Amino acid sequence: MSQLLITRQPEFDELCEHLKSSGEVAFDTEFVSEHTYRPQLCLLQFATKERQVAVDPLAGLDLTPWWEIMTDKETRVIVHGGREEILFCWFAAEKPPQNLVDVQIVQGLLSRGYPLSHSALVQKVMQKRIHGKETRTDWAKRPLTDKQIEYAVEDVRHLIEIAAKQRRRLKSLKRTAWANQECEAFIDGLVEAQRTRPDAWVRLPKIGRLSRQDLGVARELFRWREQTAENLNRPLRTILRDDLLVDLAHRQPKSEAEVLSTRDMQRGNYRRYASELLEVIQNATKLSPSELPEKLAQNSDDHSKQEEHVLGKLLAIALANCCAEADVSPAIVATATDLREFVRWHLGGQKSDEPKLATGWRYDLCGEMLENLLDGRISLRVADPNSDHPLVFESLSESTGQEQ
Repeated sequence: MSQLLITRQPEFDELCEHLKSSGEVAFDTEFVSEHTYRPQLCLLQFATKERQVAVDPLAGLDLTPWWEIMTDKETRVIVHGGREEILFCWFAAEKPPQNLVDVQIVQGLLSRGYPLSHSALVQKVMQKRIHGKETRTDWAKRPLTDKQIEYAVEDVRHLIEIAAKQRRRLKSLKRTAWANQECEAFIDGLVEAQRTRPDAWVRLPKIGRLSRQDLGVARELFRWREQTAENLNRPLRTILRDDLLVDLAHRQPKSEAEVLSTRDMQRGNYRRYASELLEVIQNATKLSPSELPEKLAQNSDDHSKQEEHVLGKLLAIALANCCAEADVSPAIVATATDLREFVRWHLGGQKSDEPKLATGWRYDLCGEMLENLLDGRISLRVADPNSDHPLVFESLSESTGQEQ
């Protein structure tokens, strides 16, 4: 067995003491997610300046000492693309990480590469080539080979040094606060999504087209699916696909035969739930008007006003130029949806909640410029076609003066 792999509780407890005393830990996990409600944690990898090691959670270890470290404020935890690591912590400790740095997010604030894979990030920051992820490995299968463990540990080997280099650049560019805000927002967003999971039915595809009674059925089917998948520890898609759920809510079948009348409902894993689905639908149709959800606004991606799309595309050009000049990834600053929300908020007299581009470092970087562009206070022109940021933004008074 590899000396890099810990399988005994005393060794793990001793490792946690070391991790806590180090003050800074690189952390990664390996998991499989194809067959369970939530991903199955199969391996944990840790690195400090002194040690690099993997831990086997399938050996029956109590991982509580690590989750306590991850949720304290004293230990900086460094991850790369740490979505699952954060969620493993949340479900195990019922608390989020308190001092986490995601080097993938940070790199998006220091260059236009976002999101960079682990191997690409190591090459960019450290000028080193590594093998990349073991995408074909079944991490739940035991025993793991020495080669698999070595590959897994390599995923944390360079993270502390990468984070140190990033901190120095953030400080020199005065973007440390940006990075702190983005890492915290990333964690908060993941946690909030879990807390509001029972209400996530409002994001089902084409849900905005349904009536209030249809919505009541969709909501109850969604919550039944969640509970069933969790109880059976099976992926949601094996219980009922999103599109089939919305179809059932719209059709509201009166018999098991009608439940299964759609072609895709004939699959064996769906057929077995026909009677339960019918019962959920029947109970949902008996809800009183006061118990039904309110009608949802139509999906903005499908029904936005034409001017929002056109102006959003204009702002996307301006944003790309601004980000190129500042050497920041446009993908981390704003999505196309963010830009349309900014347009809608600005044209609507700023009556709704402030969008991301209207607050914080994003506004300082480009939000004010985008506002001025929408208000017609500035113009843009091509200054240097060979530049990676070829546009120049000028106030109308400046451009008018040049024409004269």
